[in-house]
Amino acid sequence: MGEDPRPDVLGMEPEELKRRLAAHFEERDEPRYRADQVARWIYRSDVRHFSEMTNIPVPAREALEEAFLLQEPEADRTSRSNDGTVKHLWKLQDGELVESVLIPSGSRLTLCLSSQAGCAMGCTFCATGWAGFDRQLTAGEITAQYRASLRWAREHEYGPITNVVYMGMGEPLANRASVHPSLTILNRGFGLGARRITVSTVGVVPGILELAKRSEQFGLALSLHAPESELRRELIPLEKRYPLPELMDALRAFDAAGGRRITFEYTMIRDVNDGPELAPALAELAGELRAFVNLIPYNPIPYRDWKPSLPERIESFRATLEERGVEVAVREPRGRDIDAACGQLRGNALAQIGE
Repeated sequence: MGEDPRPDVLGMEPEELKRRLAAHFEERDEPRYRADQVARWIYRSDVRHFSEMTNIPVPAREALEEAFLLQEPEADRTSRSNDGTVKHLWKLQDGELVESVLIPSGSRLTLCLSSQAGCAMGCTFCATGWAGFDRQLTAGEITAQYRASLRWAREHEYGPITNVVYMGMGEPLANRASVHPSLTILNRGFGLGARRITVSTVGVVPGILELAKRSEQFGLALSLHAPESELRRELIPLEKRYPLPELMDALRAFDAAGGRRITFEYTMIRDVNDGPELAPALAELAGELRAFVNLIPYNPIPYRDWKPSLPERIESFRATLEERGVEVAVREPRGRDIDAACGQLRGNALAQIGE
């Protein structure tokens, strides 16, 4: 089966969507305001098909179905953790599997979505990477995760999604052709504030510099995991291409663009990157950028016998950072029992598929 030639309405930026819809209706001698009606159905409702857009005449709905694609992934598996975290394994049209995670916390509901099927970064502590990279996701496939998760959350009384983090499968800034439009669609189409959207990266310098040039105040999270270049190379292969000094220059440029917070993600692995001498070095890097630091106890993954740092070592890191004026939090592991925690995505699902 070949690729569907119809343009995906979930993959178009709002202005382009309305322009193309207006042209479509004009060709059919129908009023241009139909374009706004369709856009409202897409961004403000749960409808999955054009046929459900009840204020559009039936012939016009049928013509939309022929001209455009409105498509969401199917939930291959839905897992709910004891702590309320929900992981969706989505099956895309070509059979690829990607994951997203809903994380409730008080009045917040955060969606962690994927930007690639698999990942090419090969970080040694992450289950997504060991299975390799399959393909980039389209902008429509990224925003469709949001739309489908939004519906699921409403149907199961989780409330509205308040925050989105590009921290699922894949390296977002290695798929900038799709991630940038998807940011615009979530922000200007679905109305999610830019400050409520965070893009994570292991350090793709050109992508950080591109993000810095955007006018919207999207957040940036750097998967740092080591404050020294030599140790970081052992954990994150991309460090060889974009070493820490060059990466820090890019972060300074992002910071200088103003108003957007940088977060350092630091997975704490026992006897690997939790030496007490590393805490002051981490504090120095974070302090310069006024970055917030998340200390994340390592989450077990298949084929790796590492262990999380001991609680007292994590507390020592936290105290050292705090003493030096760095805002820091220890991230409580969420969804471990369903393999939805940081670094676990897709690992066991693919292991089971291969059995």
